[in-house]
Amino acid sequence: MATEIDVLKALAHPVRLGILRRLAVEPDICACDFTEVFDVSQPTVSAHLKVLREAGLVTTRRDGTTICYSLAPHGLDGVAGILGDLAAAPLPAGTSRRAARTASV
Repeated sequence: MATEIDVLKALAHPVRLGILRRLAVEPDICACDFTEVFDVSQPTVSAHLKVLREAGLVTTRRDGTTICYSLAPHGLDGVAGILGDLAAAPLPAGTSRRAARTASV
């Protein structure tokens, strides 16, 4: 079972995050379709999909020889809770969330 750290690591790569964003709007995509969207080879896409699958973020469905990917239900629940808790944490007195974001950039 993947930990929250595994999920965060999987999300940390721009191609993997892009794959998840694409699956959020268009589920059930064949792995070969991602090479058209991202400027990476098929083996690289497969490696990224494997990381996402092992992190529990995507599910697969076989359609003949094709494997289709979709977002895993509840795959982001653990990190969503962590991020929600962090976002709700009190800030030091006199600091706004906007000022804190600007200062960290």
